[in-house]
Parts: sequence; C-alpha cells; structure tokens
Amino acid sequence: MAMLSQAASLVHLDFSPRHRQPRALQVLLAAVASIACSLAADALLVVIGEAIFPGTKGYVHFRFSDYSKLTVIGVIIACAAWPVVTRLTSQPRWLFLRLAVLVTLFLWLPDLYILYRGQPARAVAVLMVMHLAIALVTYNLLVRVAPVRPARHNAHRRPATPPGGL
Repeated sequence: MAMLSQAASLVHLDFSPRHRQPRALQVLLAAVASIACSLAADALLVVIGEAIFPGTKGYVHFRFSDYSKLTVIGVIIACAAWPVVTRLTSQPRWLFLRLAVLVTLFLWLPDLYILYRGQPARAVAVLMVMHLAIALVTYNLLVRVAPVRPARHNAHRRPATPPGGL
C-alpha cells in the first residue's frame, strides 16, 4: 500500500484539487477547436509529406476518410480525459502533459508495426508526425481554452485580525 501511495505521489495523483473544474462549455469549445485544428494539421502534414516525399502520394493512410475517423475519436477521448484529470490532481496541467506524451508514444506502436510489416518508412514517419501534431494541438487547446479556475474563497469567513489587534 505504501508503494502505491508513493507512486501516486510521484505523479501528483492526490485527489485534492486546489482549483475549480473547467467549465463544460469551455471544454466543448476546446473539443470542437481541437477536432477542427487537428484535422487541418493532418491535412497540411499530408500535403507537406507528399511534397517532400513524392513516393508517398496516394498512400492509403493519407486519405481523409482513413485518418479523420481515428483523429476525431482520439481527440474526443483526450477531451473527455481532461476534466477527469482535473479532478484527480492538484497539478492537472503537469499530469495531463505527461499523459499526452505517454499516449502519443503508445499511439506510435501501430505506426511502428505497419513499418515493420513493410509500409514505406517515409509515409509512416508522416503518420507519426500527425500523431504528434494532434497531441500538441489538443493539449494546448484544452489547457488554454478550458483551464482550471482558481478555487473560490469562502465569502463568509471572518476577516483576519489586523496586525496589532483591535
């Protein structure tokens, strides 16, 4: 039990947020913006990738219908995770950034698998950059558009006695 507590402490999983949750409307706006910007980043990276590596033109995973579904699903999951993370820790941006890095590394595993199975290395490299771009876009929009808010101060507390007493 002590080891589990120590591990939770290392990742700031303290279940004692010192802030208020992001507003639902802000999370929704961040989600919509993340989806739109991630899809735009994907499309731009495909254009750039095909220009730099002409041999990748027409690559099956560069079709909008192929990458858009997975992008939307991934962004929705990340956007749903942000409010959860803000409830679990007093340092949500710190933890969410590290989770985003871990998830991105995890999402590179299928890319590495298709590379191993013989897919073109340059095309797979573009897919990996697409994953990274989605993570950067989504993380930044969530923490900036739907930030945690300062904790409320209790309005009914008695004021502190001024120095020197009354």
